[in-house]
Amino acid sequence: MNKKDVIICRCEDVTLEELHNLMKEGYTSFEEIKRILRVGMGSCQGNTCGQLIQRELANFTNTPINKVVTHKVRPLFAGVKLKSIVKALDDES
Repeated sequence: MNKKDVIICRCEDVTLEELHNLMKEGYTSFEEIKRILRVGMGSCQGNTCGQLIQRELANFTNTPINKVVTHKVRPLFAGVKLKSIVKALDDES
């Protein structure tokens, strides 16, 4: 298995090799890895890669998988122009 060819996070195009290299540098929490590689921040919000990363962290740290803390899920949001809010308020009047 070539780690360069195994995609862990499809949304951010992160490979198993990138993940392992980061863990070897000492980053062993999901939140640290999330901030550096952006895993779990794509459109799936970690629903696809979350368990894969959790498993890799458990194996790397020799920790039971249920003890590896997963990422915090923050829903996606879209910006709203202030003039849209003002217009909606004017329309209510």
